[in-house]
Amino acid sequence: MTARAHRTPEEAAVWSPWRAVTAFGLVSLSADMVYEGMRSVAGPFLGTLGASALTVGLVTGAGEATALVLRLVSGPMADRTGRHWALTYLGYAMTAVCVPLLAVAPFVGAAGLALASALIVVERAGKAIRSPSKSALLAVVARSVGRGRGFAVHKALDQVGAFAGPLLVAGVVALTGVVWPAFALLAVPGVLALALLARLRRRFPGPAPGTATGTATGTATGAEPTSGADPTTAFRLPGRFYAFALSCALGTLGLMTFGVISFHLVDAGLVALAVVPLVYAAAMAAEAVAALATGFAYDRWSARVLYALPLLIATVPALSLSGSLAVAVAGVLVWGAATGVQDSTVKALVADLVPQGRLATAYGVFAAFQGVAALLGGGVAGALYDDHRTALVVGVAVLQLPSLLMLRGALRTTRA
Repeated sequence: MTARAHRTPEEAAVWSPWRAVTAFGLVSLSADMVYEGMRSVAGPFLGTLGASALTVGLVTGAGEATALVLRLVSGPMADRTGRHWALTYLGYAMTAVCVPLLAVAPFVGAAGLALASALIVVERAGKAIRSPSKSALLAVVARSVGRGRGFAVHKALDQVGAFAGPLLVAGVVALTGVVWPAFALLAVPGVLALALLARLRRRFPGPAPGTATGTATGTATGAEPTSGADPTTAFRLPGRFYAFALSCALGTLGLMTFGVISFHLVDAGLVALAVVPLVYAAAMAAEAVAALATGFAYDRWSARVLYALPLLIATVPALSLSGSLAVAVAGVLVWGAATGVQDSTVKALVADLVPQGRLATAYGVFAAFQGVAALLGGGVAGALYDDHRTALVVGVAVLQLPSLLMLRGALRTTRA
């Protein structure tokens, strides 16, 4: 009798695409509690360790750049080796370890700022390692239910964690008056994310995203997905894909990191440190709503819904860097909505622009464009924050015009 014959009914059962999409969302929910909880106070936390606005901008910008540019390596690696699940698990494990270790930073003296900065960047590297593989698996799973809907539902669940994590951090900071105990507590949802991912891996190994014949409802074999991608042609992606990637990169350049925005909220005396995670949680709620709305609209009315993205980004600096609390909070909500569209509906269009066998590669290349833009944007925003805020506001708005034109060109080519 074969080993397969000895499998229990529970082990033999394969989850449906919608159940797998939901499970992916629950994994992201738990992981988002960890790293979004950290990101909600990263700027002020670095400030307590002696960082300036420029340092905060560079560190958070470098973190976002790492989370994006490194995908240029991890995406093709996933398609070439077929080890999508292993890379996904490794990336989540890095987040689950690095964030709780930030609790050590206040206790190592002058090295605290360097340690915290390094952990923030390494945690973002974990996201870079897992994201192309996870997005490729999710794109294949969601194809039969509608990629716009699949990514939207996943993002909405993801944002529940992004909302809960900052609330947890806010509660701990309010009770203790310091941030480090909150980082230590975030180890709990980190472990839960890894356990959920392991269960998902057993119950829905999924089709092979690197094969042309894979379907969203393909049979599970228990093996790592294999790939037919040729490493010598890894970056030969359609021209419309590169036009879309450049359009979104210009958007990312103007979409400042929350580290800079949260630094402003505290530096300008608009809110206390303990309130910053609450503001961030509100942004995450706006992100979830925007992802759901544009995701379902994408499946019904096509990618034209993405024309709203450059318009949203153009208003973010003017609002979020205001001296008025109400206006600044409105800017944070717009920032959250724009981020939600970038991290959900945009991914659905990427999956529709490239061959299925290049999904992870495409997500890696796309993220590299955004990563370079994030690093430049974080540094420029930090450098201009003190004395040239008007130039920052005007520059971001002007950049969104070529972004809009490139987006229009990409969508026209796609329709043709």
